[in-house]
Amino acid sequence: MNPNNLTKEYTNGEVTIVWQSGKCVHSANCVKNNPDVFRPKEKPWITPEQSTTEKIISTVNKCPSGALTFYMNSKS
Repeated sequence: MNPNNLTKEYTNGEVTIVWQSGKCVHSANCVKNNPDVFRPKEKPWITPEQSTTEKIISTVNKCPSGALTFYMNSKS
């Protein structure tokens, strides 16, 4: 496993954020737009339960590199 090309998923139960480290250009748009969720100095650095699904989607859509994507979780 290459630590420079990881894919990790983080969920709040409704939406799942997918982060691909190899695509990240560290623009910090995610941190600036939603600092409650994206906290690069902490582990885990993405905590989606700290925000609304709508704000998470809006933030992910501003990622310039495509390192952040999301999918909606299916309702059981």
